[in-house]
Amino acid sequence: MKTTSVYGLIAERAGSNGTAGPDTWERLTELTDPAEFRPKLRDDIETRVFEQRWGQGYAMVANTRDLIHFRLQVSDLDLLQMMDGTRTVKEIVVERFEDSGELELSAVIDIVRSLYEGNFLEQRYVDVPEMVKRALDPVSEGRRKARQFGKTLTIEWEGADRLVTWLYRHGLKYVFNRLAVVLLVVVAFVGFGFFLDLIRTDAFTIGGQSIAIGFIVLLVLDYVMVFCHELGHASVVVHNGRRIRSAGFQIYFGSPAFFVESSDGLMMDRKQQILESFAGPFAQLVLAGIAAFLAWEFPGWILAETMYKFAVLNYLVVIMNLIPLLELDGYYILADLIEVPDLRERSLAFMRHDLIHKVVTREHFNRRDMGLLLYGVLGVLFTIFSLWTAWFYWQTVFGDLVSRLWSEGAVTRLLLIVLAAFIAGPLLRGLIKLIRAIAREVLTVWRRIKFRLETGWRVEASELIDALPMFEDIPVDALNELAGRVRLRALNPGQAVFRQGDRPNALYVVRKGVLEVVEEDADSGDERTLRALGRGESFGELGLVSNAPRAATVRAVDRAELFEVDKSSFDRLLADRIDLPDLEPTLQQLAELRRLNCFSSMGTQQLSEVLDRGQWVAFAPGQEVMRQGDIGDAFYAISSGQVEIVHDGALVNTIGPGSYFGEVALLMDVPRTATVVSKTPVRAFRIDRDGFDALVGDAFRRGTLVSHSVTEELAH
Repeated sequence: MKTTSVYGLIAERAGSNGTAGPDTWERLTELTDPAEFRPKLRDDIETRVFEQRWGQGYAMVANTRDLIHFRLQVSDLDLLQMMDGTRTVKEIVVERFEDSGELELSAVIDIVRSLYEGNFLEQRYVDVPEMVKRALDPVSEGRRKARQFGKTLTIEWEGADRLVTWLYRHGLKYVFNRLAVVLLVVVAFVGFGFFLDLIRTDAFTIGGQSIAIGFIVLLVLDYVMVFCHELGHASVVVHNGRRIRSAGFQIYFGSPAFFVESSDGLMMDRKQQILESFAGPFAQLVLAGIAAFLAWEFPGWILAETMYKFAVLNYLVVIMNLIPLLELDGYYILADLIEVPDLRERSLAFMRHDLIHKVVTREHFNRRDMGLLLYGVLGVLFTIFSLWTAWFYWQTVFGDLVSRLWSEGAVTRLLLIVLAAFIAGPLLRGLIKLIRAIAREVLTVWRRIKFRLETGWRVEASELIDALPMFEDIPVDALNELAGRVRLRALNPGQAVFRQGDRPNALYVVRKGVLEVVEEDADSGDERTLRALGRGESFGELGLVSNAPRAATVRAVDRAELFEVDKSSFDRLLADRIDLPDLEPTLQQLAELRRLNCFSSMGTQQLSEVLDRGQWVAFAPGQEVMRQGDIGDAFYAISSGQVEIVHDGALVNTIGPGSYFGEVALLMDVPRTATVVSKTPVRAFRIDRDGFDALVGDAFRRGTLVSHSVTEELAH
């Protein structure tokens, strides 16, 4: 079986006898050229489009074999249709170019690579670094899971789908019968009536005169409740023909808990997803109703008070689950109802990074901003309320029990220690998170101080700047002078470096982390991701040259660090260095390239590569640029002037700045279908087929990826 890799060195044996034939090196070059890779989507890949209240909607793509799910823009579905094994990556880029008018190298290649690494393609991905890592450190499966638990406090079981499917086929499927649903609803409502009657008659108190055995039973019932809650989610997923990727056990904020990983439910329609989210709390309502009935019907039973407490616990958890201000079931229900799947993430980012900026700059608040602000404020208030509620609950339910457990003997003291661990766990976890957050900020300040005192980081900065194509000819002394003015800047996830429309005041080089370049629509709130930036990539320098407002927003995807060179330092470099005659003209050429529509979504490094692979050309009025019938091998993008398109001697069209022609020649040797003649003096950028192939290969090797995976997003 032959496996083709996007990156790997792949070759076939030249002959059956293992000897190399005359075309071996040509064949090897073809097989290892990323531009010639022919991605083919597997037949079992599923796609689904979802509308979105704020934005253009999104598409979910599912790898049904490995249960991996990607979220893509709807416009990217056209790319999936092109991945049928008949087109090379280069051909896909050109076809996309013909449709959109933008040479979206990074965007197209990013998706191809993501799909390849997620095993969405027939070409199976082999994670060589992981294989080498395991070979160098061989451990048993048991030890591997023990290590995982030590790091994540989670034990995951991948056979959960078989269990849930078996339970569904042998009983749970009848729960989805209309009559059964009605009966369960009746149990829930009638049971709640019994519960209200118990409160009215004051038959029990929450504190009560609990005994140790009641406490143990309550703990056991608590885990039964959690199990039924998760089974409710999982059964809806299975009922709708989807699968459970895994289930497991984890220490969640100090307390043992079960979970199911039900990301395959993201492929269901919104109504089904809402039902899935509600199924867990509904299962608890039924359990609470049964417990309330037992306490009401058998008040003298030794566990009657425990049943009452169990009902209280269920109702409290249901309320907390359904309030949409925590990222629990109620949040997912609300997000699906209003068609904003990343509501909490957007709200937190807006509150942390955008709110103050909009207030200070007096920027207009659109409807999306107001919604995010309202949700964020309510979330903060509810967090305070939930902390008070938790304190009240634990103090009321277990306050009287604590003193009696401690005085009844060694066994009950052990139970009390276990209870204390459960209660102190969240506080300890929260305290640790707070300390880590404070430590990160302190470390950031300390690193900035060290950066000014130590030369090592400035050496690193100078090396990264020197590696940038447009600065490669800077003398060492000029580079050292520039590196001496560099500042270190740290960013949190979602934090913007600058925003679309800001005036340029610095250039940046990525030291660590990944950032995304986003084009925003201020009125609607729609966003379009143009490209990703990784270590060693620069941005912002062309804005300093053109002094035009920032054309897009750049923000951190995860924690990131940048080297920042302010405008005054950059201007001084250009003004003081007479030995840099080519730097400013080069920057001007890059800025001119960026103004062309077909290159507008490219970053500075990629524009530099385009400039290296092609050339600026000029044509006098009446000069023939290309002739119909000739074999072409180059593409042209017009910066200024006009050209006439002539077919069989007849004028077909006149095109000007921003237009392009000859893109088919980037793919194959075919006769030109028309003659192109300059009508006025023309300045255009020309790139031939070899240069374009090199651009595609460079884009693959650069390897900056923003993950599209949402597999871990939906773990209940």
